[in-house]
Order: sequence, then structure tokens, then C-alpha cells
Amino acid sequence: MTNQPYPCLWFNGQAKEAAEHYCSVFKNSRLLSENPFAVVFELNGTKFMNLNGGPEYKFTPANSYIISCQTQSEIDYYWDKLGKEGEYGKCGWLTDKFGVSWQIVPEILGQLMSNPEKAPKVMYAFMQMSKFNIETLTNI
Repeated sequence: MTNQPYPCLWFNGQAKEAAEHYCSVFKNSRLLSENPFAVVFELNGTKFMNLNGGPEYKFTPANSYIISCQTQSEIDYYWDKLGKEGEYGKCGWLTDKFGVSWQIVPEILGQLMSNPEKAPKVMYAFMQMSKFNIETLTNI
């Protein structure tokens, strides 16, 4: 699609390594093009570009990528694959080995949070979690 925006991630020499890693994690993914400066790829149909821009800029959690999961096994999969060699945070957040932040969240979270009776309890429960547990949240 013409004029479709897509993210550009700034790396210090790891653009291809990161693109290959992400393509190995997301099942419907592929490298589209590469040169010494940039790699363009798709993750489940979403286009990305990784740029070898140098050491000037670092990733922060101010920019993160959300993965909405239908099942606990999906949450577990992405949590393990993306978090390996990175850092795990609270409330479904993790930083991968390249410094990119991801939020691994259950798809049902929006529905649970829109229930005025359950929302405060659900929020309290997930604030205590690192990796989301769907069964715990749906049984509140």
C-alpha cells in the first residue's frame, strides 16, 4: 500500500541480526531487502526497517510494540522468545536483547478493563504480574 507508515528502528551495527531474530520469532515473516545500512522486513504483515545508524541513539520504553495474544501459550511463546537475553518487567513489558521494548498482553484485557466492577480488581492483579496470566485475570 502506498503511503503506509512503518517504523524504522535505529541500531548500532545489529540491524540484520535483529531483523533475522524477529523474523525467526514471528511465524509469518520475511526479509524484503537489505544493504549494509538497512534491512527491510515484515512481521506478520507489518513492515519494519532496521537502520545501522550508529551509537548516537538508544531505545527506551517510550516506544514499544504490543503483541496481543489470544491464548496463554501465545503469551508464553512471545514472552520466552523475545525476552531471552533481555529484561523482563511488570505488566507484560519486556526489553529484548537489542533494547527494544515489547508489551505481551492478552487480547481479552480490554474487555476485562471495560467492566466497571472488575476493572479495579483486574488492574490490581496485573500490576502484580510480570508475565500476564489469562486464567488469573478471567477468574477475578
